[in-house]
Amino acid sequence: MDMGNRKTQFNIWYWIVAFVGLMIFQYVYTATQHVAQIPYSQFETLLRDGKIADVQVSDRFIQGRFKQPQDGKPLFITTRVEPNLARQLQEHGVTVTGQIESTFLSDLLSWVVPILVFFGLWMLLMRRMGGGMGGLMQIGRSKARVYVEANTGVRFDDVAGVDEAKAELQEIVDFLKSPQEYGRLGGRMPKGVLLVGPPGTGKTLLAKAVAGEAKVPFFSISGSEFVEMFVGVGAARVRDLFEQARARAPAIIFIDELDALGRARGAGPMMGGHDEKEQTLNQLLVELDGFDPKIGVVLLAATNRPEILDPALLRAGRFDRQVLVDRPDKQGRVQILQVHMKKAKLAADVEAEKVAALTPGFTGADLANLVNEATLLATRRKADVVTMDDFNNAVERIVAGLEKRNRLLNPREREVVAYHEMGHALVAMALPGVDPVHKVSIIPRGVGALGYTIQRPTEDRFLMTREELENKMAVLLGGRAAEQIVFGHLSTGAADDLAKVTDIARAMVTRYGMSEKLGHVALEKDQRSFLSPNPLAGGPREHDYGEATAEAIDAEVRSIVDTAFARTVGLLTERRDLLEKTARKLLEIETLSEAELASLVGDASAPDRATAEASDPQSGKRPVRRGKAAATNVSRPAE
Repeated sequence: MDMGNRKTQFNIWYWIVAFVGLMIFQYVYTATQHVAQIPYSQFETLLRDGKIADVQVSDRFIQGRFKQPQDGKPLFITTRVEPNLARQLQEHGVTVTGQIESTFLSDLLSWVVPILVFFGLWMLLMRRMGGGMGGLMQIGRSKARVYVEANTGVRFDDVAGVDEAKAELQEIVDFLKSPQEYGRLGGRMPKGVLLVGPPGTGKTLLAKAVAGEAKVPFFSISGSEFVEMFVGVGAARVRDLFEQARARAPAIIFIDELDALGRARGAGPMMGGHDEKEQTLNQLLVELDGFDPKIGVVLLAATNRPEILDPALLRAGRFDRQVLVDRPDKQGRVQILQVHMKKAKLAADVEAEKVAALTPGFTGADLANLVNEATLLATRRKADVVTMDDFNNAVERIVAGLEKRNRLLNPREREVVAYHEMGHALVAMALPGVDPVHKVSIIPRGVGALGYTIQRPTEDRFLMTREELENKMAVLLGGRAAEQIVFGHLSTGAADDLAKVTDIARAMVTRYGMSEKLGHVALEKDQRSFLSPNPLAGGPREHDYGEATAEAIDAEVRSIVDTAFARTVGLLTERRDLLEKTARKLLEIETLSEAELASLVGDASAPDRATAEASDPQSGKRPVRRGKAAATNVSRPAE
């Protein structure tokens, strides 16, 4: 049923309810405002006193009109009691008009009108609760949005940066176009394909592109849309969805956010609706078991939390294939930016390669937002084209937040923030293998950031050695160390830095086996999603050790952090003059770019990676997987 018909029917119900309500109001108003209901004894008294002008007599009631209104009511009604009433009325000169009243219609209305009102309200409620297909009888119908080939509007050319995933899904397209080819040697296509990846990487877009390339109907629905408040609705919608897809085969069924529907059974507390979700999942498993690939229907699903899905859903014969749609590498980001930059008016100095180098760890959605932000910044300054400065500023807005120039710091706090940020920057420039410093600023940004230091990696990195982790901790502690060297005290601005340092040190000890005292063992299991953007960040972890081991872990973590802090203090003490020089310059102009920092620091920058690894016997040991590469160190006020 289309939206026009639904709207028309909804308006008709409004008119019906309004008409019935008007009739009820008129009846109640007439009965209570104009007609006086009096007992028969009072009628006899009024009759003897000559106050009644005329009456109408029926078998059961007497209705009449007063000569003078009584209590503002000109009419009256009473029950007929006296059988020889006509004689009394004649004696008192009252005009009598007698009629036999039929009570069938009034009795019928007194019963039917309340029923109609109740039925109308009930139907209205059921329509509102019945969901997108409308009505109680259709509540079990699937809420999937159906796209024909002309409506998807997406092809593989519109999806960039995920070449491996496209290659996997191209096979699905070929199968939908010519299914008999794959049965020639006795093989069959996968019943289901699960797209796994972080949010914003283009999983939904890929699924639409498959339908667009194959030119088949595309049924799209979210996992959360299967379950309603009524028991059995989810299972009915699953059945209806597959029936519709079979009727229009070849077709594609796409379930977004599968984790909302396919969470492992028995996981979590037994809450209301838990059984309903399990019934819906069971029905989905049954449909997949009875799925005949020869029909030409393919099930695609997407999730960013594959670790919580029910194992029965992922076994062979249901979701046979899992396709990883990960964050794009630099070349992938170039391809994605080229797609989004087609709509923007760019200056001659803007190149997708340059912007891609500024955005390690960005997803496809992040890059689309970046291009839009840069365009808005150029529009705000009344420019004709989008320049590279607009893209740089857009990256900073996304990574560090909005500038808060109206947040005024007193001179003392401003000085502390300047030394704090230069501490980060100088340590980063002094250590080997650390991401280069792109910008240092004491202009407040975002929520609570009083200053920031942005580091930009020169390449995509996926592993980190122990030396690199120790250097990362030293950079994070650079602000705190600078405050202690210059002012002789510590402030609350390093709270976020300390949290990150502690997480890194604990991961080194409990997950990466980088502690000589505790050995090459993994003492904790990370319970977060493996698709988390930062594997070094804190989060829920599972551990199985006693109090003595816990005390040893805490002591080792404290030792690693203390060693890193002492090392950082030593580095900045050696560069005290440079710290003073650069901090004063930062206080003067508020922001230092990479080129300005290089001219101020001169030859005090870090040695190259090869020289450092040759001089450090611990370099290259125990690499670990690295997450999102972009780094921003900020100083924050006390909470």
